[in-house]
Amino acid sequence: MLAKSNIKAEIGEFLKLAIPLASAQVAQAIVGFVDTLMMGQLGAESLAAGGLASTTFQLLLNIGSGVVMAVSPLVAIAYGGGHKTQIEQIARQGIWLSLLLGIPMMFFLRHLDAVMVHPGQAKTTVVLADGYLNLILWGIFPALGFAMLRSYVSALSQARPVMVIVFLGTLVNVTGNYVLGYGKLGFPRMELAGLGLASGLSFWVMFLILLVYTLKHEQLKHYRFLQGLHCLKPHIIQQLLRTGVPIAVTIALEYGLFAVVTYLMGTLGTDALAAHQIVFQTMLVIFMVPLGMSYAVTARVGQWLGQQNLPGARLAGYIGISTAFLFMALTAIPLLAYCQQVVAMYLDIRDQQNANVLKLALPIMTIAAIAQLLDGVQKTAMGALYGLQDTQMPMLLSVLAFWGVGLPSGYLLGFRLGLGSVGLWVGQSMGVAIAGIIFLRRFHQLTSRTFRSGYS
Repeated sequence: MLAKSNIKAEIGEFLKLAIPLASAQVAQAIVGFVDTLMMGQLGAESLAAGGLASTTFQLLLNIGSGVVMAVSPLVAIAYGGGHKTQIEQIARQGIWLSLLLGIPMMFFLRHLDAVMVHPGQAKTTVVLADGYLNLILWGIFPALGFAMLRSYVSALSQARPVMVIVFLGTLVNVTGNYVLGYGKLGFPRMELAGLGLASGLSFWVMFLILLVYTLKHEQLKHYRFLQGLHCLKPHIIQQLLRTGVPIAVTIALEYGLFAVVTYLMGTLGTDALAAHQIVFQTMLVIFMVPLGMSYAVTARVGQWLGQQNLPGARLAGYIGISTAFLFMALTAIPLLAYCQQVVAMYLDIRDQQNANVLKLALPIMTIAAIAQLLDGVQKTAMGALYGLQDTQMPMLLSVLAFWGVGLPSGYLLGFRLGLGSVGLWVGQSMGVAIAGIIFLRRFHQLTSRTFRSGYS
């Protein structure tokens, strides 16, 4: 039986990582919300083009960040085992990996306008979106570098400043949007392109501040990962890719499911799409908390694994998963009790023109509030598996849960059985629920085994 002191100590270590990481994720989600509001002030065309461009950029960035997130479990295991040189080598090659990923991603964004024309996007929308992408693409490398360094400091249990740095980056972004987008303080009015430039600058600010922190912090400065930066180590890059590519594919599968569901909602009419967006944006902000927790779980499980302490890794995983479930349960209560008030934050529910949107939003908000309990479980359980360097199986299980169950059942319920938007959300939630159950079961199975060198 586990000692209460061990459980209490592990909860403390987990929260020390989870609180700043979760807060940083929430801050970044709020930035997206503010950006959308500022795009709307520039006009309907700018809002449409900006939404298309920012969604494309964020999808690409999230996939790239998934690859460099491989730094977290690898550094955590090396840290747990006391391998200082290995920590330095992994972080050093993480910088290289960010650059090697960033260059082709910049090239892709630079020529994306030729691709956007083919799905039938309006020429004006493509031109405006291209102006945004041509400037924000210069923030790709620092954004990936920041994601890598965030994984690095998390693995070393030094993530506290991440929250402050993201807050500073948010201020730079919002201020830059106002000054460059609207042409204030003597700067030209760049509109959507100005918003792209401001976002790119904010990525550079966050990356450089976090880099300086790693070089100056009393404990982190002993890891001299910038020394010998010119030396590329292909075998370590390959190790990072073996761990990181499945994480990136899993992210693409999950985000892809939500994107397809959004497009399917659009076929049900404007009101259904509006109701969906209200619920989705609300859940997205809440979801940032278990997402931040998952990063903390990865680090804690990896650290215990580096010490070849599988019971410790198991305890760390279950504490993270339980905390996420509890948080999502607590947030589900006000969502269920004040469902109508949440919808009222987005539109005037007293206006009869919005009556149908309200009617559609209320039941799917209820479904989402209940489903988020297992959504928190699936994300933190996935993080625990990443801490065990188990990334390929979660990728395969994600295909089964999200695309084998979630999308087909949503389509069947929504269109074949006539449940519409409710059916799509039920199906999507079924996929998330199954993912949560199978990820949790796999973590239980792996940590029930005797420690094997294959996980070291």
